[in-house]
Amino acid sequence: MTDPLQLDLILGLAFAGATLGIVEGIKPGPLLTMVIRETLSGGLRAGLWTAAAPIFTDGPLVIFSLFAAAWLAEDQTLLFLVTAAGAAFLAWMGIQCFYLEPPDINADAPPPTGSFLRGVITNLLNPNVYVFWFLIGGPLMASAIEETIIAPIAYAVTFLVTIMLTKAAIAYAVHRAGGRISPVAYRRLLAFCGVAMLLFSASYAWDAYNMEGVWDTL
Repeated sequence: MTDPLQLDLILGLAFAGATLGIVEGIKPGPLLTMVIRETLSGGLRAGLWTAAAPIFTDGPLVIFSLFAAAWLAEDQTLLFLVTAAGAAFLAWMGIQCFYLEPPDINADAPPPTGSFLRGVITNLLNPNVYVFWFLIGGPLMASAIEETIIAPIAYAVTFLVTIMLTKAAIAYAVHRAGGRISPVAYRRLLAFCGVAMLLFSASYAWDAYNMEGVWDTL
């Protein structure tokens, strides 16, 4: 029978993964732009294939992050530094959300073939993907891995599933709207993402501040 405290931890990390997945799915970036362009040029199926790219690009990073989490959990000073860097990175991404422009849906679209491969390559060449998993995924999973391995896995799985579903939903919306997306509505979504990112940043900063014994070694 699962310990109630472990269940709370698992559900908490699953919720964090889902929330961050939605935020990252909505936030403009190379992959989202590619999802929209593929949908407009190749139809809904092409957009959905492109939206599925994270499962193949982020999958190896998830495995690496799980090993890194176990390593970070043993070194409180390093965990503090990575968590503080993660808080700063989240704050920077949150502030960015208030200034980002919606993706340009009128840009010249690529041919409608090879949508999935283009999505994979686009995501592999995005440095933020690697930074995100090390600075955001690492500390989150390290905070729970000593309690139960299921919690970090729950975070990784819910993040990957949610980011793909969010981008797939955007592809569907673009397909139904025929490319007509309200910039005002998109900016409101971005503002919501910015607030969520800043809240996560504050949570990371608080966790770093409360780490036992760290201030004695710095």
